[in-house]
Amino acid sequence: MKKNSKRNNNLAVSSIDLNSAGIEKGKNESQNNFVELLPLEVTLKIFSQLDVRSLCRASVTCRSWNHAIRNNDSLWRPHCLTLRAVCQREIDDDVESGYSWRVILLRNYQKSKVKCDWLSGRYSNICSSVSLPEKIMCPMDADTWGEILEAELER
Repeated sequence: MKKNSKRNNNLAVSSIDLNSAGIEKGKNESQNNFVELLPLEVTLKIFSQLDVRSLCRASVTCRSWNHAIRNNDSLWRPHCLTLRAVCQREIDDDVESGYSWRVILLRNYQKSKVKCDWLSGRYSNICSSVSLPEKIMCPMDADTWGEILEAELER
């Protein structure tokens, strides 16, 4: 029993020491912001470990995070290349048009989800347009619809 209470006391002291050290050092808010403290390469390595949703959420955390994430194509490119498996033509057209990787992802993310569902046969049993889930649909060009139609005809 004494051993456990001694361990708890040590934890309490450690957390108090850490908290008081944080208060002394934390007078300036930017001191707690790793984006401003670490070299850009390290910051980008950290952000590169995030999935698309987490990356988008991190970009709205604060201005410095937004600036680091929004303005760095190396963070968005891998996610676009993942989408390219479904939207190859669309991604390649956007690259040729000179869009940034972030904008390419914004333009094609929802489309890739819908297209993947269509190509996998998720909507094959739908009898009319009224039955389509309106929330997840998005505009697609004629070539994309052509790909979907070909997949449906092969089924």
